[in-house]
Amino acid sequence: MKNGIYLDNSSTSYPKAPGTGEAMKYFIEEIGCNIGRGSYQKAYEAGGFVLGTRRKLASLFGLRREKNVIFTPSVTYSLNYVLRGLLRPGDSVVISALEHNAVARPCEALKREGVAVREAPVDPATGRLDLSALERALVPGTRLCVINHASNVFGVLQDAAKIGEICSAKGIFFVLDAAQSAGAVPIDMERMKISGLCVTGHKGLLGPQGTGALLLTDELAEELVPTVLGGTGSRSDLLVMPEFLPDRFEPGTLNLPGIYGLDRALDFLIGTGIEAVREKEMSLARLFLKEIGEIPCARPVGVGPEDERIAVVSLDFDGFDNAETSALLEGEYGVMTRCGLHCAPLAHRAMGTFPGGTVRFSFGYFNTEEDVTRAVGAIRDIVM
Repeated sequence: MKNGIYLDNSSTSYPKAPGTGEAMKYFIEEIGCNIGRGSYQKAYEAGGFVLGTRRKLASLFGLRREKNVIFTPSVTYSLNYVLRGLLRPGDSVVISALEHNAVARPCEALKREGVAVREAPVDPATGRLDLSALERALVPGTRLCVINHASNVFGVLQDAAKIGEICSAKGIFFVLDAAQSAGAVPIDMERMKISGLCVTGHKGLLGPQGTGALLLTDELAEELVPTVLGGTGSRSDLLVMPEFLPDRFEPGTLNLPGIYGLDRALDFLIGTGIEAVREKEMSLARLFLKEIGEIPCARPVGVGPEDERIAVVSLDFDGFDNAETSALLEGEYGVMTRCGLHCAPLAHRAMGTFPGGTVRFSFGYFNTEEDVTRAVGAIRDIVM
């Protein structure tokens, strides 16, 4: 971003992976057709390409069957497909105290329809889930546990593998909201016993907005009822959705330009390696926290060990207005952050930063040490 320092990668990554825009342009200008409808070569070629993208996502996240990769417009849709498609009055769902509104708002609506919603507490100092309390919350009648893998506000990373073990032992579906963690940390659905993985294409996967996916085990897929209905290009003789995947959950026209862009981004991510991406991003967060430690009024919230977090840091500026500080950072120094409640009031309540919120600095693979140094320098100028 010209003459600016973009530190809002938790909102959306910028810049995107090299070639993402070119791949989208190629589809629009050279392909242009739909898939699953036309009986001509271009449509078949595009269909094969989309199947290849499903395979990449399945492989990246440890899912055996590419047909169980459902393309969605965003992680919010993926989460709603599960929550709305599985839960009925009388059922129970457990969520964490750090959930984004993509989970909290559907759950609030379901609560009013007769679904019991239980909230597992977190340590207010670190944001980590109390796993014993989580286990106690999974009472008989609980059908689903939905957990935010990495907090979009505080960067806290939950132990998905242990949560998966707990849910599996109780026969409860475990769905992971990986909006912030997909592409930032390794995720293996089989090893972590994840029933459903909800991802977005435009954050850690470095792809375009308007892309997302829901990765399902066969067991969860069999229990889900489609919540959006329409044409699929398959079984057009039926007035109900096809039973087979992915068509059962993919009505309407897919965002094919977005999928072409996402495919190119996945190539970059896979070629670079998630571990290498994580090391680069965490090195920037490490440097930021070290230099911020010299500014007394800049208080990091929920910062734990590196293996329990991603490269997101929220600051609460003691004695200063957070919103004004964020505005000055951008207006006077070109440092772009996000201030407020970050669509996650539950998280701010749990961590004691409601209603004032925090100023969030989220680092991406394409940020540099110079970005960090300049951002910290700007903070010093404003508050010292």
